Amino acid sequence: MTTLEKSIQQKIDTWLQGNFHIDTKNTLQKMLQEGKIDALQDAFYKDLTFGTGGLRGIMGVGTNRMNRYTVGLATQGLSNYLQQCFPDQRIQVAIAYDSRHQSKAFAQIVADVFSANGCQVYLFKALRPTPELSFAIRHLRCHSGVVITASHNPKEYNGYKAYWTDGAQLVAPHDQRVIEAISKISLEEVNFIAQPENITLIGEEIDELYLQKILQLSISKEAIRQQKDLKIVYTPLHGTGITLIPPLLSKMGFEQVTVVKEQAEPSGNGDFPTVVYPNPEEAEALSLALEKARHLEADLVMATDPDTDRVGIAVKNHQGAFQLLNGNQTGSLLFYYLLAARQKAGQLTGDEYVVKTIVTTDLMDQIAADYGVDCYHTLTGFKHIAAVIRQLEGKKTFVAGAEESYGYMVGDFVRDKDGVAACAMIAELSAFAKAQQQSLFDLLLDLYLKYGYYYETLFSLTKKGQEGAEAIQQMMQRFRTHPPRQLGGLEVVRLRDYQSLTEHHLTEGTITPLDFQDKSNVLQFFTAEGSKISVRPSGTEPKIKFYVSLKEALPQKSAYDAVTAKLQQKIAAIKQDLL
Repeated sequence: MTTLEKSIQQKIDTWLQGNFHIDTKNTLQKMLQEGKIDALQDAFYKDLTFGTGGLRGIMGVGTNRMNRYTVGLATQGLSNYLQQCFPDQRIQVAIAYDSRHQSKAFAQIVADVFSANGCQVYLFKALRPTPELSFAIRHLRCHSGVVITASHNPKEYNGYKAYWTDGAQLVAPHDQRVIEAISKISLEEVNFIAQPENITLIGEEIDELYLQKILQLSISKEAIRQQKDLKIVYTPLHGTGITLIPPLLSKMGFEQVTVVKEQAEPSGNGDFPTVVYPNPEEAEALSLALEKARHLEADLVMATDPDTDRVGIAVKNHQGAFQLLNGNQTGSLLFYYLLAARQKAGQLTGDEYVVKTIVTTDLMDQIAADYGVDCYHTLTGFKHIAAVIRQLEGKKTFVAGAEESYGYMVGDFVRDKDGVAACAMIAELSAFAKAQQQSLFDLLLDLYLKYGYYYETLFSLTKKGQEGAEAIQQMMQRFRTHPPRQLGGLEVVRLRDYQSLTEHHLTEGTITPLDFQDKSNVLQFFTAEGSKISVRPSGTEPKIKFYVSLKEALPQKSAYDAVTAKLQQKIAAIKQDLL
């Protein structure tokens, strides 16, 4: 592109002529002088909007960037909406932030704007995990909350997650109404002038209450006592997990916890210097932890992302080598442990339930059914899992929720994925297994022997910028209008479209409605022999994601490698057809 679109130039002129900070104007002028047309186009071609993870984007100048003004607009719009929803109450909000560039500064801006609008603000005085923010909202009886984080995204990103009164992220109708509230105001209407008397700093007192809630989740205290020397290596990947997870594991009774020193301190400048991406889903991010674990001959490796809502783990496999487990495997092990241990302790009463998302493994359904526990399905995102909890509150007992993207929630005192509680329960699960002379990998193979070997993988295609977003939408439209009839040589017999809430029976040529309340831009293809392939544009990143789930019988543990190789060949063929 050689010239700016007219609408883009008009937006830039508004920023250059308006009441914007001189540094912002200077940056824009420099970009114009240097002819950075594509960068300016991408920075202004749209406004940041709330997706599955809230507001998230690259930091910089522009309406499509995370900066003082987009953060201020979002906060003013959210404040206006809260005032409409609770007209006779003084609005209370809690605010937290992670270790990224500008996170503390953005959190202060959020606090300033809310305080300027007369709200009572509870601001964490130092960085804290996202799940603790959810807990604080509930404990302090806030109307809303905000955490400044871009979760596991690269260092140039930051984000803004907004929460409702129950400690869950915004869902319909509130999410769209907040967007509408933001769209109705101009930057001139944002009140940035803080009222310090409306801001209360919080910290250690909330930490202790939150940790006590997690400690109450413990089921197998005797197993921990027996395995107090379980060797655990933990890395917070330069994030907020360092504040709570090591002391929590100590409180539980684990005496051999080693923190990866090079990644122990939060990266105050947000550079995450030892990793390419601070994402526990990536093998590279765990390389230092795995090196330490091999040296110590550890039993368990755990890693959390910068805001500590996701957990990745590694355990020794059948060959004695450390193997990273994916989110489906870890979630299945957690479901199994929580139900089996509760049953053993006489704590299964018959009214329990678990929740998973539609792209998460069906192995969880099988485990839940085996223990007589209902397993509910939701769209992607823990805000939907929290919505199920809200609907069933006082009627049934929530045990756990999980999604394949390394997110887990145990207990209902937090209403978002909780890496702190998950680390606690994964460590306890490891002690439970070792007390029975088993590793976590042994337990996983036992599940595969009993329920079938579920092999899942995720791959994605990144398409950046405006053109990339359009290309992703075109791919989704093509999949809808011309669905593949074969994937990897497997016949596709059904298509589920969660946007139109319809199921297409391709061989019969019939369409039936899906029993789902919420819509989402997700497609699922089902093959004749039971495989499931899901396609979904990311709500927080410029990519389209493909989730592939295959199932095969595992006749005996010794067949694991051969069956794995067979399924990997199928995955490769399916990937080739999709891309």
